[in-house]
Amino acid sequence: MSYTEVPGARVPIRMWADPAAVEPVAMQQLRNVSTLPWIEGLAVMPDVHFGKGATVGSVIAMRGAVCPAAVGVDIGCGMSAVKTSLTANDLPGDLSRLRSRVEAAIPVGFAMHDDPVDPRRLHGLPTAGWDDFWGRFDGVAEAVKFRQGRALKQMGSLGGGNHFVEICLDESDSVWLMLHSGSRNIGKELAEYHIGEARKLSHNQGLVDRDLAVFIADTPQMAAYRHDLFWAQEYARHNREIMMALLQDVIRKEFKGAKPAFEPVISCHHNYVAEETYEGVDLLVTRKGAIRAGGGEYGIIPGSMGTGSYIVRGLGNEASFNSASHGAGRRMSRNAAKKRFSERDLAEQTRGVECRKDRGVVDEIPAAYKPIEQVMEQQRDLVEVVAKLKQVVCVKG
Repeated sequence: MSYTEVPGARVPIRMWADPAAVEPVAMQQLRNVSTLPWIEGLAVMPDVHFGKGATVGSVIAMRGAVCPAAVGVDIGCGMSAVKTSLTANDLPGDLSRLRSRVEAAIPVGFAMHDDPVDPRRLHGLPTAGWDDFWGRFDGVAEAVKFRQGRALKQMGSLGGGNHFVEICLDESDSVWLMLHSGSRNIGKELAEYHIGEARKLSHNQGLVDRDLAVFIADTPQMAAYRHDLFWAQEYARHNREIMMALLQDVIRKEFKGAKPAFEPVISCHHNYVAEETYEGVDLLVTRKGAIRAGGGEYGIIPGSMGTGSYIVRGLGNEASFNSASHGAGRRMSRNAAKKRFSERDLAEQTRGVECRKDRGVVDEIPAAYKPIEQVMEQQRDLVEVVAKLKQVVCVKG
């Protein structure tokens, strides 16, 4: 579908979703964002739903300003995926051992590594700039610096919520590795600190929503946030790189006889800020639950833990600020899913997938998400499908 423009807004709100199907509270969030004086435009993805700070599935383009609560607390959260030389015939009938090996290699939930992972000991992982990256930690907010030890040990760990590691098959039965995570606790700490600082600023008093507090260009507060924001985005990228290297190491050991090889890794953020130019205007583009989909750029759009995911190539649609959805998008809250569905429902909806099927992950049940096929249909002018994946192993946080 092409986009629909929401009437009555101060700036263009272009929607790749049916406006009638969007929650009223999410529509109000979008209208609230459009009232900010720095806003240049909004693009709304087909996985749109109500979120903390700003609507998940929205792309917020501002001139000389950025809203830290819109970026959210999982700065740099995103996806990585890689195609392997293995095929379905290489996989054992019982995948439980493989899942256990992955869970042993990559800490999940609140867990972390006992000692920081040394990237120089991981097969094929580039380490250029690693020391410079950690050196720049000295410049982050003083209130967060005491978390460095934890940040070091959490590097290469999954986290909880909707984060996951999967082993998938494409439609040709090739094996893919895929994972979803972000900047872990250090990103959350930095985000919460700067959200609090933004709310104190005089230009943010009297906003229709206190979560829309912004930093503006050429101020010390903006400079401090930009430093910490871009550092946390880099942390998230490194975190996924290390997890992918650990995952590949598991695959090498478990399938030693097949001598698995790996294609280049595809990686993309979907909660982040980028400096981009449209129609000659330099903008700060916040993708809150959206990926960049510039012409020819690869991206990853996951479904839920029992459906499928897509590897895509961007079509460079500037009306969407070169963006596409980041996934299926929730259609009910975690609490609502827990109240409505049982472990039996979860087992039924994840049949054929080696994964947790206990009460602790019922909130991630596929029925809590929008149909991924519908989401993909609504953004045919944003991305083209390169591969469709179906998970056979899913490790949840």
